[in-house]
Amino acid sequence: MRFVWAVTAFVLAAVMIGAGIAQRTVLQGPRTESETISVAGDAPYILIDGSVLNSHSGSQTLRVQEAGTIFASYGRTADLKAWLTPSSYTHVTLDGGATTTTAVAAKNPPAAGSAPITPVGSDLWLDEFQQDDVLITPLQLPADMSLLVATDGVKPAPSSLTLSWPTGATTPWAGPLIVLGSIFLLVGIIVYVLGVRHARRSRGPRRKGLPMPVTEPIDVTVTGADKGVISATPSRRQLTRGKRALLAAPAVGVAALLFTGCTADAWPQLAGTPTPTASDSVVVPQDQGQPAVTQQQGERILTRISEQVAKADTAKDSAAAALRLTGSALAARETDYKLRDVAGHTALSAVPDKPVKIILPEAYDGWPRTFFAVIETGDVILSVTQEDPWSPYKVSREAELVSQASLNLAPSYVGAISIDPDSPFLALAPNKVAAAYADILTNGDSSAFAAQFDSTNDPFRKLVADNRATRLQAFNQTGAQTGTLTYAASAGPDEPVSLATLDSGAIVAVTVHESDTVKPTNTDAVIKLDNNAIVQTLTGVNQSSTGFTTTFVDQLFFFVPSQSSSKRIQLLGYSTSILDAKVAP
Repeated sequence: MRFVWAVTAFVLAAVMIGAGIAQRTVLQGPRTESETISVAGDAPYILIDGSVLNSHSGSQTLRVQEAGTIFASYGRTADLKAWLTPSSYTHVTLDGGATTTTAVAAKNPPAAGSAPITPVGSDLWLDEFQQDDVLITPLQLPADMSLLVATDGVKPAPSSLTLSWPTGATTPWAGPLIVLGSIFLLVGIIVYVLGVRHARRSRGPRRKGLPMPVTEPIDVTVTGADKGVISATPSRRQLTRGKRALLAAPAVGVAALLFTGCTADAWPQLAGTPTPTASDSVVVPQDQGQPAVTQQQGERILTRISEQVAKADTAKDSAAAALRLTGSALAARETDYKLRDVAGHTALSAVPDKPVKIILPEAYDGWPRTFFAVIETGDVILSVTQEDPWSPYKVSREAELVSQASLNLAPSYVGAISIDPDSPFLALAPNKVAAAYADILTNGDSSAFAAQFDSTNDPFRKLVADNRATRLQAFNQTGAQTGTLTYAASAGPDEPVSLATLDSGAIVAVTVHESDTVKPTNTDAVIKLDNNAIVQTLTGVNQSSTGFTTTFVDQLFFFVPSQSSSKRIQLLGYSTSILDAKVAP
């Protein structure tokens, strides 16, 4: 009977294991479905619309094979189309469920002889890929994003590419069938071994033994040599147990080998649906644009900026710095390079890139577009702007955070709207903030704008006042009878940049120029620069009969509350550095 049960277990094991393996092989349908897109013409770019990428459910995989370098990137469809306006391209779209290709001519072709625009390294891409001969990359893009494919942006784009999607075919019972079959196989082996053992024990002697002579006694003594032979011989029972262990080992090995081929889709998914949790809601106006950058995109841009400025700092190359700096940030760096080797000058710090604490992008689909970033290293706040689709993002203002204010900011995936420079909805219009603060630096508490600004959390205002008082006192000790030292401040030439907060306020970035002028009051007197190597280097002279004017640039970030708020304007961060020095007229 044991042999019957063993055979039954073997049959069940073979059926189950065979069925499980068949589900994973001959009975399994295709795991992916693919579509090959052929492109005619010599356009340097292929734009694959998001509707094509999402024509099938699931993630997408792009495969392109072409001799030479292959480039691919993705981003918002509107951004890619804006970037492609100077170039012709092939647009791959979905028309009535069928994939179609359309040749699109350049709308704004570049001037003859101008350098072609390269797609590599554009800040507009959310991500990019580049490989030689064969490019394969998995994607998971929504319908509002598109995919750009090219070679080098000059030569014709690849003539053929393939998109594939997973079919979602699974074999949830393959794993359980193989497991149950392996269990039956092991049970069958055990029952079979027990049956063999039982059969051997239950069988009797096959023939009678020979009778021993009565007159010959049985000698039970054992010689010393025979003892050694008997003790070295294993018993039959020990040999039998060893064979049984060897018989069980193949079953375990076969089961383990079968399990290695079982992936997650070979098992039933018994996990329950996760319960969604509520998150903070942000009401987004219907006409609000998309955020200028994503969190990951912004971090990558900041890394590129930091690396480029570091190279420029090492070489003291203003042209290299201009690739990633503009406005007040570039002007301060240009002066810094002139003074790097001058005694008494403190060089500007490197532009940090990580870790990024906050990215607040402008919600705008056009250009120029801006985002604010806060870097934990050095507590630096940056204003970063892109002028057009083909330009890199550049830092326009850089400051050190001095405020611990907790601002109500929109998340990076929503973005913040830009505030008009003359907006009447803030406590002070952005285009008036710089002039108002400059007046406070000049007139102190007697300024007409002093009551609108928070002075208790403004270390820069105190720093300027103390510095001016100290320098004026030192000047009067030696030059009060022959000269004058005067101070002034005014709004800088840069336009303010303002992004709204969720409480109807705004973060406003402005520039203020401070100046101090030393002039002689006696026609026979001259102003000498014996102890001022910095001004001497910038002016190229060591004395003047008309005096000198030194200008400093202040890069400032403020929080400006709404007009209906009882809060006052608060300084968030500042940086100050020498900008220029000239001989007074």
